[in-house]
Amino acid sequence: MKKILRLQSALLKEIDKYEKLIPERDHFIDWERVHISSCAKIGYMLAEERGVDPILAACACACHDYGRIITGKQSGHAEAGYQPVQEFLRKTELFSDDEISQIAVAVKNHSKKAEVGTPLEEIVKDADVLDFYQYGYEMSRKEQQDRLETLLGHKVEGLKFSEK
Repeated sequence: MKKILRLQSALLKEIDKYEKLIPERDHFIDWERVHISSCAKIGYMLAEERGVDPILAACACACHDYGRIITGKQSGHAEAGYQPVQEFLRKTELFSDDEISQIAVAVKNHSKKAEVGTPLEEIVKDADVLDFYQYGYEMSRKEQQDRLETLLGHKVEGLKFSEK
């Protein structure tokens, strides 16, 4: 658990740093603070249920939007975070090279909601969708809505999305 807390602390410092460097953002910065924590919690529980390392899953979920944190942009943020998140994770000295690689791949692929990836990638995708839903955010793509409805096991009435 200390690993998750230390990682989240390091991520919050990154958010503070990039908030000053990139004031124009597609999502307000406080969302990033909330989202890293709540996704980590959801990811931990999903991993326990699915037999995946819950600490690694929580850490991957916390990091998944690193590209948006450092660029301020939604478009292409998953791919934009792939290399930088590896550098960030190495600096924390919390992870092995293999763990860094697994987390980075999950970061890079988390926006591909219609594709099936590794169990860790799937947890990150699911936590991301569930977190958006629990805070009442609209799903911007149909594949997000489809994933959410599969997770919940029923159609979600009134859920809005727009193809981009």
